[in-house]
Amino acid sequence: MLYGAYLFKCRFESEARLPVYKGSTFRGVFGRALKQVVCALKRQACPTCLLKFECLYPAVFEPRLAIAQTDNGGRTSLPHPYVIQPPPDVQSIYPEGAPFNFNLLLFGSVNKRLPYFVYALDQMGRIGIGKKIAGRRATFRLEAVESSGQEIYTSGDQKLSDTTPCTDLKLPPAKDQQRGDSTIALKFETPLRIKHHNHLSRELPFHLLVRAMLRRAATLLNHYDGGEPDLDYAGMVRRARDVKMVNTTLVWEDWRRYSLRQDQTMMMGGLKGSVTYAGDLGEYLPLIDFCTKVHLGKQTTFGLGRFSVEATS
Repeated sequence: MLYGAYLFKCRFESEARLPVYKGSTFRGVFGRALKQVVCALKRQACPTCLLKFECLYPAVFEPRLAIAQTDNGGRTSLPHPYVIQPPPDVQSIYPEGAPFNFNLLLFGSVNKRLPYFVYALDQMGRIGIGKKIAGRRATFRLEAVESSGQEIYTSGDQKLSDTTPCTDLKLPPAKDQQRGDSTIALKFETPLRIKHHNHLSRELPFHLLVRAMLRRAATLLNHYDGGEPDLDYAGMVRRARDVKMVNTTLVWEDWRRYSLRQDQTMMMGGLKGSVTYAGDLGEYLPLIDFCTKVHLGKQTTFGLGRFSVEATS
């Protein structure tokens, strides 16, 4: 799967007031800006638009509309090809002139349309984000874009590099998976929301983590890389039950977000903290590494389910 991680370096042009978790705010304005940039038939609703199979907006924000039903495998929802990683700090007030950065992760062929994303995020700065101050939202200036430590765009020349760094993100086949006892410590940096038996889980036994990781990897690779990975799904879940949780600081953290589409405030709690597992972990390490790059669980598009490996032994 073609994978790109892009760092957007910005600077506020006026005072900004943002929520502690900024991803939802970013995603809403980003969607509005992208639609303004790419929509050719602005009075036409996406579901009935003649161009929905070619337009970038439904491919990004409503992927189920962007492919023919016969190609959908009967699914009612599909994974979005992006994740917004907002600033990791809990700062909510930024003075005029303050810098701030955020990451945009792109999956699959949308990486080839990066100029549209750069332009849309530049326009997002003109639209403004956050709470209104003196009747207007905070505007910001996109100064540069980096990928793999390489500067690929600057506001000075407004040119995008012809060679945009991307990687081919895959999982090794089942026959190449290694086995062996070890321990691993994972840190969940943004709330993790995983459903089990139709309820959000407030615990994270290893088998539940593995189910969520397999689901995330399979749906992304199936839709954006031409097929699911060759893994022993049932066997991996079964063996995961033998892996023990030996230490945890995971806690449930609630936060609120306002949904413009539903015109209401919503609770978006999830698990944060660290957890250590011990057992026969070898075959799961590539899967864990994959999911640290693409996030996990529900509401990944605005940055939830971000985690990292703290230590292994």
